[in-house]
This record gives sequence, structure tokens and C-alpha cells, in this order.
Amino acid sequence: MADGESPDRQRLDKWLWFARFARTRTLAQELITTGKVRINRERTKSSSHLVRAGDVITVAIGREVRVVRITGFAERRGGAPEARRLYDDLARPSGPESEVESDDGEA
Repeated sequence: MADGESPDRQRLDKWLWFARFARTRTLAQELITTGKVRINRERTKSSSHLVRAGDVITVAIGREVRVVRITGFAERRGGAPEARRLYDDLARPSGPESEVESDDGEA
């Protein structure tokens, strides 16, 4: 790994690209430099910022805002299923405990 990276840290632009938040690393850098990315609620404009597992990343892409917690890193860009293993989506509920039961008023 380069740029001061270690197995427990990775450059923000690379992580965004590997996790498929951007189609290219250049577009990932553009998201960062235009202020559309936050790390643990702090805006960053440095593509070389090193992120760690457990960091919460907020990304504004178009009209959508994604909030995720980093769970891992990759050495290369893989497919979508592999990319989803790099983070937990905090803004979207998952699992049966998040399902809302409808109450139709019948007893």
C-alpha cells in the first residue's frame, strides 16, 4: 500500500472508489474537493485523508445522501457485492427488526 496507508487505513478517494460511491477515482476526488464528503461529521477537502474502520462517511451524490460506517478495505475495485462488504449503510434500515408492522385497526 502507498501514501502512508496500512492494512487498517486507506486514502479516502481510494476507499470511495473501491466501495463504488464513484465510477472513477477522479470523480471520487471531485466529490471530496467540492465538499460533498464528511468523515465523522467533519467536512474534508483532502483526497489523501486516511480513513479507518469505524469511521462514519457521509456522501452527497445528486439528491441522495448516503451515511455509511466503514467496516473494511479492499486492495482493488471489485463487483458490487464485494463493495457492499466494505461498509454498513446507516441511513437505510435492514433486517427484520427494522420492519414496521402495519396496524390496520382490527382486533
